[in-house]
Amino acid sequence: MAKRLNVLATGGAGFIGSHVVVELIAAGHGVVILDNFENAAPDVPARLGRITGVDIPTIRADVRDKEMVRRALGRHGIDAVIHLAGKKAVGEAVAQPLLYYDANLGGGVALLEAMQESGVGKLLFSSSATVYGPGAAPMDEDHPVAPSNPYGRTKLMLEEIITDAVAAGAIESAISLRYFNPAGAHPSGLIGEDPRGTPNNLFPFIAQTAAGRHAKVRVFGDDYDTPDGTGVRDYIHVVDLARGHVAALSHLMAAGMPQVHERFNLGTGRGYSVKEALTTFSRACGFQVPYEIVARRAGDVATCVACPDRAARVLGWRAEMTLDQMCADHLAFQREVA
Repeated sequence: MAKRLNVLATGGAGFIGSHVVVELIAAGHGVVILDNFENAAPDVPARLGRITGVDIPTIRADVRDKEMVRRALGRHGIDAVIHLAGKKAVGEAVAQPLLYYDANLGGGVALLEAMQESGVGKLLFSSSATVYGPGAAPMDEDHPVAPSNPYGRTKLMLEEIITDAVAAGAIESAISLRYFNPAGAHPSGLIGEDPRGTPNNLFPFIAQTAAGRHAKVRVFGDDYDTPDGTGVRDYIHVVDLARGHVAALSHLMAAGMPQVHERFNLGTGRGYSVKEALTTFSRACGFQVPYEIVARRAGDVATCVACPDRAARVLGWRAEMTLDQMCADHLAFQREVA
């Protein structure tokens, strides 16, 4: 077994963060959660305890509070940070860009300063495929970057800030994980994605509509240059995504990696349209989830599919779960908890 690490997970009570915490503990690591619970249920740490059998230390704080972050790093003997905290809705980012720059860039800079002051040198950053510009899919890590919305720009800007921090020796080394479209839930049904207010991501909106909380799923545009006119995305099961973090952490902690900032795509390499996702989810719940076609959403692109070969080659990781599993697990979570 690899050396046990103490990991600080900012945003560790959120949708992706909570699954990362489960997989880190399954791999034998210790985890401390730091989360402001702005978009996470207050009982998530208790649910994580039921899944893992571990009482996970949890700090309720905003990552922009540098002093709280610095105390957490020192008090818990942290070896590495996984930075998952931040705002993530494309539509909201277009409408309120300053909110996103403050939260995502301000939080990232405060974290890096706290790490530098505490002597914690290893960082995994939760980035996004929205950093990529248009072009043929699948996209590898050398695909040109040209984000089409403020959310994507915050991710790319923070990647560049991390590169500068590593080059200057403020932190030792970093990995940015460019997520494609996480979906699904933990097979226990205890954790998953159930955002407050109207969901901005497709799967929770489908699930909430299936549960009767919305009249119809809004499909943003059916006139894209795709097989059925709806947007095509690379959906990845959140458990696969979380296991990618564990693989990346092992690589990050390996000897001989000072002053390096690497990027890896975490995706499946397979694209599904919005209509395909609706059909698959409808099959899982046994009835057609109602939907309507509405105007395109600002900042969206037609197709975004990963080339995950670098992660397979360097990290020894590949996604394994299917779209059917994503739908079944999300439905189980919706029925159990949401």
